[in-house]
Amino acid sequence: MTWNEQKVGAFVPGPRAVLSPLAEGALSGLDFAVKDLFDIAGVPTGYGNPDWARTHPPAIATAPIVQSLLLAGARMVGKTKTVELAYGLTGENVWQGTPLNPAAPDRFPGGSSCGSAAAVAAGLVDFALGSDTGGSVRIPASYCGLFGLRPSHGAISLAGARPLAPSLDTPGWFARSAGLLERIGAVLLPDGGGLSIAVGGGPLLRVEEAWINAQPAVAEALRPALARLEAHFGRALSVSLVPEGLGTLFEHFRCVQAEEAWVSLGEWVEATRPQFGPGISERFIAAKAMDPARAAAGRAFREVMRRRVHPLLAGGALLVQPTSPCPAPVLNAPLLQQDAVRAATIGVGAIAGFSGAPEVTLPVATVEGAPVGLSLVTAPGQDRALLATARIAADIVGMAA
Repeated sequence: MTWNEQKVGAFVPGPRAVLSPLAEGALSGLDFAVKDLFDIAGVPTGYGNPDWARTHPPAIATAPIVQSLLLAGARMVGKTKTVELAYGLTGENVWQGTPLNPAAPDRFPGGSSCGSAAAVAAGLVDFALGSDTGGSVRIPASYCGLFGLRPSHGAISLAGARPLAPSLDTPGWFARSAGLLERIGAVLLPDGGGLSIAVGGGPLLRVEEAWINAQPAVAEALRPALARLEAHFGRALSVSLVPEGLGTLFEHFRCVQAEEAWVSLGEWVEATRPQFGPGISERFIAAKAMDPARAAAGRAFREVMRRRVHPLLAGGALLVQPTSPCPAPVLNAPLLQQDAVRAATIGVGAIAGFSGAPEVTLPVATVEGAPVGLSLVTAPGQDRALLATARIAADIVGMAA
């Protein structure tokens, strides 16, 4: 391990899992890392918690998404840290150590895909796999100054990945350029198989709730990038998607996620009585106690969101919104502040999460020296067109695509 790798702390402790490419392909010559909830044959999937690692044998097969990258010529150079059981948004892991945020070392790296984001941001790998349920690719990408994609729900198989909330879980990936983000998508994403939105189409739809939800300094920092995009796509149209308020959306999302998290992991939690770091135990206690009627109301509201969002995006429109309402919290932020940030952040992330739509975040600005991202969201199934549009957008706002 190099000094820089040790300083960043992105990889899980212990022997490094390394896999050579299985063929020459579109990603030959590139190194990548994998969040430690994806299976690698013969290697324990630790899922960020020592009791999980202790009570589960090594994986018997490698996750198909990882195999696809190896077949495309990329080399896997390690597994990265995750928040315990992927049930958190700051990136903290008290058992393995919280990875450094290379872009803002006094702040959290963000998301349960914290190690993957840190590894890419530090230049330890060319790209990395993560997963996203409530924002765990989009938020660390925003916090660490990276490009990140949450694909359409169900577009890419999660076989060989540990679940949290299956109706919300997706894989995702990080890169330092929009061009590489798109190259990875060409390997992993289905081709669409039908009518596709126009690359660089539009119009832009400015999601008012998301902009109001953002801290004023964040909204102001993102305005120049938005203005450049408007010069290309046309003036953004203002839309209201959640008149009930993002707080209501967060609560419905939280209830659905909690019910599914308990179905996925509750039996193990009950049988093992694992030790958890701050906030994780409380979330599982709440998940166990979740009122089925509240979760059912959450699922019903998800259908309402889909009926609102899908028709708006069917013709190629792009939602444009702050990825996160704030830059990464500082490392000594109290737990109450972290929870408030989590609620405000998941509230905006649930727009794509509940509608099953793909969302890409671009690292277009900083606030107090810390990165903040701007997101584009389009219709489910139009992931490849979205990535091509993100490459165009990166060029428009003056970033290396």
